[in-house]
Amino acid sequence: MPSTVTVGLDGSRESLAAAEWAAREATLRGLPLKLVNVWEPVPMAARATLLGVETQQHWSEKIPREAARDLRNRHPELDVGIDQLTGRPGDVLPSVAEESALLVLGSRGLSGLSGFLVGSVGQAVLAGAKSPVVFVRAPGSQSDTEPVTTDGPVVLGLDANEPDDAQIAFAFEAAVRRGTTLRVVHAWSLPPYFAYGLPPDPVLDAELAKQETATLKQVLAPWREKHPDLPVVEEASIGKAVDLLVEAAKDASLLVVGRRIRRAPFGGRIGSVAHALLHHATSPVAVVPHA
Repeated sequence: MPSTVTVGLDGSRESLAAAEWAAREATLRGLPLKLVNVWEPVPMAARATLLGVETQQHWSEKIPREAARDLRNRHPELDVGIDQLTGRPGDVLPSVAEESALLVLGSRGLSGLSGFLVGSVGQAVLAGAKSPVVFVRAPGSQSDTEPVTTDGPVVLGLDANEPDDAQIAFAFEAAVRRGTTLRVVHAWSLPPYFAYGLPPDPVLDAELAKQETATLKQVLAPWREKHPDLPVVEEASIGKAVDLLVEAAKDASLLVVGRRIRRAPFGGRIGSVAHALLHHATSPVAVVPHA
């Protein structure tokens, strides 16, 4: 059973914010925190044309040491470790994620807009990881170490017609740890006549809404029994999942979504909903992979 919360650390403002979020998450879980820095060495053929390779490696090794020192000062009860690895971050970090209860990465905010800018490394890690990955956006005008989490609810984006236990369990446990409400959002669509401009059928629409609500309640019933003291708000709404979840995440402490593991010829896929939410949601986003 994985027994650490791990954060990918490169010294950027975003990764430092992720490290602070990860420290708080590790404290909530009662687990140690591991800071991982991946040094990508310069090929020998290119070393002659580059200056400061040794200096770059020195800073790469210094970054996690200083971050660990600062985190220990702010969280004296937390066990903070360091792991210095070599290779391509996009290749190394998915393996690190498999050995962790959770992998946390930082992501830049889009200039002038809400949401994340997920770089190539983040996308590669997410596509290859078989364990949950959380993306944390650095605060805009706040200090690097000020947490981006709030006291808001945990939001679970769930397809009630194809539910996954790992995703649901992650969200319920996250809400319980935080002592907050779990808000479950299930998006569904109107029949095809709506798209083609045909006359709507109010009776059918009402029946569909009733069915979708009943499906969501049925899926969540056993989880409510496991966590009887947890406040759960169920929302089965017409609309696009991305739009509904972006709105719900505005006051959330964490947004939890799933990602179906699919192997494409040229690597894994993130999934359209998860990809869009990583670019537009303002809260930390946890992506839970499932078969």
